[in-house]
Amino acid sequence: MTDTVTDPSSCATLWELVSRRADRTPDAPVLIEAAEDPADDRTLTFGALRERAERAAAGLYAMGVRPGTVVAWQLPTRIETVLLSLALARIGAVQSPVIPFYRDREVGFALREAKAGFFAVPGVWRGFDHTAMAARIGARGVFEAYDSLPDGDPAVLPPPPADGTSVRWIYWTSGTTSDPKGVLHTDRSLIAGGTCLADALRLTPADVGSIAFPYAHIGGPDYLVMLLLYGFPAVLFEKFALPGALDGYRRHGVTVAGGSTAFYSLFLAEQRKDPGTRLIPTLRLLAGGGAPKPPEIYHAVVRELGCQLTHGYGMTEVPMITMGSPDDTPENLATTEGRPPRTMSVRITTPDGTPLPAGTDGEVRLRGEAVCRGYLGRQDSAEVFDADGYLITGDLGHLTADGHLVLTGRSKDVIIRKGENISAKEIEDLLHLLPAVGDVAVIGLPDPERGERVCAVIEQPPGAAPLTLPQLTAHLRAQGLSPHKLPEQLELVDALPRNDALRKVLKYRLRERYSRP
Repeated sequence: MTDTVTDPSSCATLWELVSRRADRTPDAPVLIEAAEDPADDRTLTFGALRERAERAAAGLYAMGVRPGTVVAWQLPTRIETVLLSLALARIGAVQSPVIPFYRDREVGFALREAKAGFFAVPGVWRGFDHTAMAARIGARGVFEAYDSLPDGDPAVLPPPPADGTSVRWIYWTSGTTSDPKGVLHTDRSLIAGGTCLADALRLTPADVGSIAFPYAHIGGPDYLVMLLLYGFPAVLFEKFALPGALDGYRRHGVTVAGGSTAFYSLFLAEQRKDPGTRLIPTLRLLAGGGAPKPPEIYHAVVRELGCQLTHGYGMTEVPMITMGSPDDTPENLATTEGRPPRTMSVRITTPDGTPLPAGTDGEVRLRGEAVCRGYLGRQDSAEVFDADGYLITGDLGHLTADGHLVLTGRSKDVIIRKGENISAKEIEDLLHLLPAVGDVAVIGLPDPERGERVCAVIEQPPGAAPLTLPQLTAHLRAQGLSPHKLPEQLELVDALPRNDALRKVLKYRLRERYSRP
């Protein structure tokens, strides 16, 4: 039996959702901070969440933060970070979260582009002085917000914002290209994304979730909306590293974990150290998105971790597009990204925008309330949205007859070898079946004779014997891969380059590295 806060479509703003949940279950826990020492764990209830966020809002208001003021923040995943974000939502400020691992160049770019009037930092965090960085890049209105927040009397505050369709969020693309873009979101677009996630996962107030990724990622408010809708708590991990974080999962009885494909692999690697003992006894569901999921990962999770795995499709521009559901078939959970909610329209088209029938690969285009409003400072909307208002994602895929989405790659991940199109994802999925492959990225490299040649860059698990190109191609032939798709180059690396949010592989760096003469 769920305990939802009425129809989320009736909540105009994020603050309204916070208030409704606090009225309904004020004493229920919402945030549990897992510390390295269990004695330092902290818990916050829904009622306290509203009260403390409103007091922080009053403190920010006294500092000069007003509706429409741009406030950037670069903070780790902590209770104070969530409170600060909600305090800004209470005022109606425009907030620009920045991933805490970004440094001078990326942070300076984000603050200049957003024209931030204030910048919240954690001080010295994990050996890096963010306050000093803020001074170097000339940030304005710098204040530290790691373990304390501005405080004031909520009586000084104006009424909460009533309009949920104004742009109040500037998120930055996660770094899979060299030039990040500021993505414009509204309260309503974030609520729509979180609602899609909540509806798909079928969670209840008895569940205990977890946020082990940076809260500054677009997935942060996505997850918070889900907590507010269903009234269950999440365990926050300021530092996620295994096996160290496992004690936090176990002592708080986490039932839902995840983040992205890289997180699934990390849990599997730990489980394989002691196959006879369940890694997290209470865990019933891994859920995530943000990166491709090879079918073998799904089967390994179910088989070895003893829980279900549901994977979805989202991006900074659209935080939740499709999501697998626990009641989907194993085939759909292994090979698709799930179905879109009724509020999301997914269209598969030719490059000129002509719709294609089910089962036919083409460009993935999206229209719905969760879609962003565009990019900061960019007027070229015709390159972002088509004539029918659909966002052009750059992803390729098809819809099945029953409405599930299958992604086959990115348009730039199509390798054109001797005039033939080759899907990098098809090869990657087959290579994941090899025990000697921990993770893999297949890329196309310039070739004077072929146009592009196929290169497989592989990260091997600890202790694996070095893989050779003949072994790799023999495996792919045995799996039935067409000969013209076989890799012609193999590179073994200690670790694939990844971003700092959901650890998505940065293929552009691999292309740069291996395209050099």
